[in-house]
Amino acid sequence: MASQAKLTTEERTTALSGLLQAGWTEVDGRDALYKEFRFKNFNQAFGFMTRVALTAETMNHHPEWFNVYNKVQVTLSSHDVGGLSQRDVTLANFIEKAAATLM
Repeated sequence: MASQAKLTTEERTTALSGLLQAGWTEVDGRDALYKEFRFKNFNQAFGFMTRVALTAETMNHHPEWFNVYNKVQVTLSSHDVGGLSQRDVTLANFIEKAAATLM
């Protein structure tokens, strides 16, 4: 995927409003988004991660994440632009849909 630009202030306001309402937070000291997901068990958490991983790979945009049992912590940022880009918004929206099918 071609490199994209960092979101402008106006783009951020529009693009992030729905994600912030869905529980994503902006990371202190970093231009990144974060959310923690809790599933019924490890199998659901791993299935969620697998689904996200397959989409992330097709986007060539990979999340930072951490998993213990039923908990998955996700941080999104576009390292090549030094902050949030439309790729992060697109992946976060996909992650929301993927999680909703399991929760």
